[in-house]
Amino acid sequence: MGQSSLKFGSGTRSVEELEDLAFELRSKLLHLCGTYEGAVHIGGDLSAADILTALYEYGLNVDPSDLSNPERDRFVLSKGHAAVCMYIAMAMRGFFSYEGIVETYGQLDSAYGMHPCKVQLPGVECSTGSLGHGMPLAVGMALSARGRGETHRVVSLVGDGETGEGSIWEAAMAARSNELGNLVVFVDRNRQLMTSFAEERVAFEPYPDKWAAFGWNVVTIDGHDMAQLVGAIDALPATDSTRPTVVICETVKGKGVDFMEHNLAWHAGSLGAADLERAMESLEASRGKNKNKESV
Repeated sequence: MGQSSLKFGSGTRSVEELEDLAFELRSKLLHLCGTYEGAVHIGGDLSAADILTALYEYGLNVDPSDLSNPERDRFVLSKGHAAVCMYIAMAMRGFFSYEGIVETYGQLDSAYGMHPCKVQLPGVECSTGSLGHGMPLAVGMALSARGRGETHRVVSLVGDGETGEGSIWEAAMAARSNELGNLVVFVDRNRQLMTSFAEERVAFEPYPDKWAAFGWNVVTIDGHDMAQLVGAIDALPATDSTRPTVVICETVKGKGVDFMEHNLAWHAGSLGAADLERAMESLEASRGKNKNKESV
């Protein structure tokens, strides 16, 4: 079984271009949060923005105009409450319009629900939302692909909070037992749960060692460093390898907005006009600091 004849991801975006796209994604997230009357899971959306940008704009081998291609990569958003971030990343890749998300998000019968639904929205491979369920489904998809002799990848974005669930570790053991080298899990390791910081409730550390003990290929990176994200994607083993890979992305919940970062109150929330203006100013300032660092 060899690597797919299709290239894994477009691979044509520069790191700087991807950083600009991640900034655009965060900007659109904040504007949606400022127009929607209900709460948006903005903290975890912002922590995952760089990862989802890297995947949809660089890593995932999927054509929005050919969603039935059997050789396409499959993506499963295990942390389903980050659906808004995924929707916007998909819109920016050309799956559908951003305006459609803003106009109907969270409404009855909308394709853009608070959690993704594959029945409602073409391009979504798996309906998710119950934490601890998405990654096991990704394992099943990877095992099915192996059984059919297909060589695409199955990629899942998992929240570190949901790795406190036994279903995740059962899936991790099954993936290694079945030698699913076609499976890649990105962990959004923002170290926050809904109402507490992670280590206050669950002893996750030594976190990489737990994955290694289950026989996985373990990579740990800064999940907000686009060069490291691109490097991790480029270095993924061939899909016919025998060990699944986990990319542990160290992230910050609320990344880019100073009053949201490390703030438990912003697991979910909404932005009034004044808060939106303040958030955008902080995001612009954060981007400016990063640009200055790159030019040094």
